[in-house]
Amino acid sequence: MKKNKIFVACDSTKISKVKQIIKQTKNSKIKVGYKFGLEFLNSKNGRNFLSKLKNKTTFADLKLNDIPNTCVSTIKAIKDLKVNYLTIHINSGLETLKACKKVSGKTKLIGVTVLTSLDNKALKEIGFNKNVKKLVLHQARLANKAKLDALVCSAQEVNIVKKVFNKEIITPGIRFNSKVNDQKRVLTPKQAYKNGSDWLVIGRPITKGNIKKNIQTLIDHLNQ
Repeated sequence: MKKNKIFVACDSTKISKVKQIIKQTKNSKIKVGYKFGLEFLNSKNGRNFLSKLKNKTTFADLKLNDIPNTCVSTIKAIKDLKVNYLTIHINSGLETLKACKKVSGKTKLIGVTVLTSLDNKALKEIGFNKNVKKLVLHQARLANKAKLDALVCSAQEVNIVKKVFNKEIITPGIRFNSKVNDQKRVLTPKQAYKNGSDWLVIGRPITKGNIKKNIQTLIDHLNQ
């Protein structure tokens, strides 16, 4: 049977906390990768820690969003980290996406669609005239055109995205219950996999409190 896959968000600046997360999420039931965001990678020892991390599936969530030259230069600058996955905003445009794909090498380039903290009202405020679902579909087509390796979208849009993008789909905004925190478009792990997500990104529901217990809660939830 195919193992369910999750990325645990290592959102901390403390190396000791990240080591604890890695140690306590080890299990034989689900495949676990580790996501490092801006908070960790910009911390004093974060980059150094990641450069020495071996035999783990790693995900640098830099969400690049800039002109082609800057994004390409950034990818070259982090080559030594040998990360498996790297995020780039589809909003940065087709030219940037194509240029980055050319230099990304073995690192899988993930296109980020509309952030899961945004809803239709927030999009309107920014100046978009499409609703969330239409905009995500539009961005997925662009990611496909740029030959990106994976896509980040909310679990609520996975089935729409799959119509135009047939590679890996990574889903944040996962909650075990109705506590949404700062996310707007959320689903449970079971619902997300059912919709067709390949990887789930889970942060606080795993890393807050008893990590081992939280992983077991996830495994139980998926087996119900």
